[in-house]
Amino acid sequence: MSVTKAVLPVAGMGTRLLPATKSQPKEMLPVGHKPVVQYVVEEMISQGVGKFLFVTGRKKRSIEDHFDDDPELENRVSGKADIGEADYDAEGVDFYFVRQRRPKGNADAVRLAAEFVGGQSFVVGFGDTIVTSTGPKGVVARLIEDHEASGAAATIAVWEVPPEEASRYGVIRPAVADPTGAFSIEDIVEKPAFGEAPSNLAVAARYVFTPRIFDAIAATEPGVKGELWLTDAIRRLLEWGDDVRCVRLQNGEKRYDIGTPQTYYRAFADFALADPEHGNEFARYLRGCLDQRDHNNGDTTR
Repeated sequence: MSVTKAVLPVAGMGTRLLPATKSQPKEMLPVGHKPVVQYVVEEMISQGVGKFLFVTGRKKRSIEDHFDDDPELENRVSGKADIGEADYDAEGVDFYFVRQRRPKGNADAVRLAAEFVGGQSFVVGFGDTIVTSTGPKGVVARLIEDHEASGAAATIAVWEVPPEEASRYGVIRPAVADPTGAFSIEDIVEKPAFGEAPSNLAVAARYVFTPRIFDAIAATEPGVKGELWLTDAIRRLLEWGDDVRCVRLQNGEKRYDIGTPQTYYRAFADFALADPEHGNEFARYLRGCLDQRDHNNGDTTR
């Protein structure tokens, strides 16, 4: 697998999660035992990616600290395994950081990675979005595989969303009817108006790009909220006649967008319930809470 570099934009302000994000990055909010961004890094390491560029911003220093070695802490708790993370140095994983001075959009964040990736294709994964997989080959590995086989300028992970939620995402128009697996697209729209989405397939915050994306970003004007969006840069690639492909999330794969209180609660609950050591006890606790709430509300249907 020749694509070994990943760019993780983590400079967003996380205003929808205030006050929890007033002094800490949303990417560092815990989901179970780990911060969100650690799941993203571990997902990509398991699929062959070994070099990471974090595009950070103000109040994001804790992300850098988290991925540093901490010999004092390791000595206190006996070692890396007890901290709950891999030995990145032993695995040959490298971390790099660059600052996005102002929040100008996710395409502007990716633009800052041009020197890091050089002339190579690279992965982009949003640091506030977890993608889980139960199969032997995760979505990032499948993206890379299809990207290299097709020679596409961009390859995007997508997932099916309810029609009423499509306006929250970038949404694609497939080039074929009823697409499955991997396929080319005709168009992509950032946050379409309600009822105007070109399909129910939304971008799942995982991409593979060639350096051609930097030309597209340079030719893209600010869009929604005055920001530079990857969706608009990808649309520019399509306008130029470049091939853009998608890979669908499979059954058993799930996307967790830690962007709102509701989605954060869901993610925390799912990962806590799946914890092999504490999940069963947590499930019993939740059942008790629901039973008590139903009793207080006079609900006898459960």
